[in-house]
Amino acid sequence: MRALLPCLLALTALLFGQLPAFAAGAGEYVALGDSYASGVGAGAYERGSGACRRSRNAYPHLIAKSLQPSAFHFPACSGATTVDVVDRQLDKLGANTALVTLTVGGNDLGFTDVMTTCVLNGDSACQRRADRAAAFVRDELPARLDRTYAAIRAKAPNARLLVLGYPRLFEAKSCSGGLSAAKRAALNAGADLLADTTAARAKAAGVRYVDVRDRFAGHGICGSPRWVNPLVSPSTDSFHANALGHAHGYAPAALESRLAGV
Repeated sequence: MRALLPCLLALTALLFGQLPAFAAGAGEYVALGDSYASGVGAGAYERGSGACRRSRNAYPHLIAKSLQPSAFHFPACSGATTVDVVDRQLDKLGANTALVTLTVGGNDLGFTDVMTTCVLNGDSACQRRADRAAAFVRDELPARLDRTYAAIRAKAPNARLLVLGYPRLFEAKSCSGGLSAAKRAALNAGADLLADTTAARAKAAGVRYVDVRDRFAGHGICGSPRWVNPLVSPSTDSFHANALGHAHGYAPAALESRLAGV
């Protein structure tokens, strides 16, 4: 019974919407990925992070605060692709790495161009650009994800790798700041395809995929409270998770997956 107490306490914390606490010093934690991992849109950016825009509100910081690892490394960077992760973000991985989190893939398919096209053009143009992105996800992204997971596993053979996905950006209802129904449907369908593809490749690699779509449901653009930024200034913060999305969506999802021991 005594051995079960830490797990029971952590589970209780989850049920009450709190982040579970874990023993300090349990190996090193390295947070990899793109703008959704670095926390673009969440504010409170680290001094010196420059164009990477690493936020102190981002889920990696929240996970590190909860887990208190022996070391925390945060090379995630806005704009990163799978190639960037492999070439530029793996230096801190090693035999002492106990946990790796990763969100990546959106920039490979041209996330910024997709969103720009859909914001500035009509429904047909948005659908065509979404279709091109979908073709890339089906035909090219799987091999890129496979290479990324393999490279991480090779550098950090003792680590648990959690691959966190992306939310659907929009709720079905319309609102001020939302796009047309056709555009919302096209972009959400693309998010589902990306999530399903990433989940399949993670499963094939034997790593844990953390699907955040259900957690964000009701909290996308046109939702309440909103966990995803609509079109805002600066524009780079647009269509990214805000601080609430990281605190109530991403971080609990990752910590719950770690608690499950899968």
